Amino acid sequence: MIETNGLSKQFESFLAVDKVSLTVQPGEVLALLGPNGAGKTTTVRMLTSILKPTAGWARIAGYDVVKEPAGVRASVGVLTEHHGLYVRMRSEEYLDFFGEVYGLTLQARRTRSVQLLERFGMSEAIGKRLGEYSKGMRQKLALIRTMLHDPPVLLLDEPTSAMDPQSAKLVRDAISDLRSEKRAIILCTHNLPEAEQLADRIAIIRRGRIVTQGSPVALKRELLGPALLELRVVGLLNGAVQDLSDLVEVVGAGADWLRYRTADPVVTNPLVLERLAARRIPVVTLAEVPRSLEDVYLQVVEEDDKMKG
Repeated sequence: MIETNGLSKQFESFLAVDKVSLTVQPGEVLALLGPNGAGKTTTVRMLTSILKPTAGWARIAGYDVVKEPAGVRASVGVLTEHHGLYVRMRSEEYLDFFGEVYGLTLQARRTRSVQLLERFGMSEAIGKRLGEYSKGMRQKLALIRTMLHDPPVLLLDEPTSAMDPQSAKLVRDAISDLRSEKRAIILCTHNLPEAEQLADRIAIIRRGRIVTQGSPVALKRELLGPALLELRVVGLLNGAVQDLSDLVEVVGAGADWLRYRTADPVVTNPLVLERLAARRIPVVTLAEVPRSLEDVYLQVVEEDDKMKG
């Protein structure tokens, strides 16, 4: 649904995007992470046929972003950092205007507007001018506008910024629903927990280059090493730590707890439990120690800085 190959953009002497290659399948969310100025916005502008690539190519829903811009724009919904809301208009007027721009019939745009306003808990805002909206309400209305023509591709830049926790959860739930409806979604965000929750795959961009990409689980395994497990028991471990050293890499231990790494928890964990049971040491919990996407991101940044250094 979204495909790029060697996509690049040069502004005079500045290379903003450098040979970016990505694919996003129907029903998949790709989180594009990176610091400000990394090339995320320039990439999105090329994907929407606003900017012409200097090199490489991209297709949206089968349409070439250079040769078929009208097909691209009809197939994509874009939420940008700056919404461009017309604050003197009311929500129904605003959505009717954009629905007409998208080529929807009067009945279709009214039906779709009501459905989306209800879906995002915005029914009570009907009739109010947009200038009366809170920042969170404006963000939700901008997202509704993005989805108005029911596009198969969504490009979302910080979709939950400025929202209260309840509204942010509503938007995250909506993004999950949209993925299940076989849309392809690129999510640009600085909210790493949100990216980890929503995305099937992560791509980290720095200085215009994709420095790594993969599923959150795969990236953690690749960059942070094997899974880290923590085990807690009733009573004392005594000499059990030494008894387990041939099975796992012990990285920490206390009187009643143990942390270890293993490349294959499915095989190793049952063996660990068997040995402790043979010693009559009751296990209270055995669980993987959470490792966040932030840990992955910081590791990637550190390694990339070392390479550039």
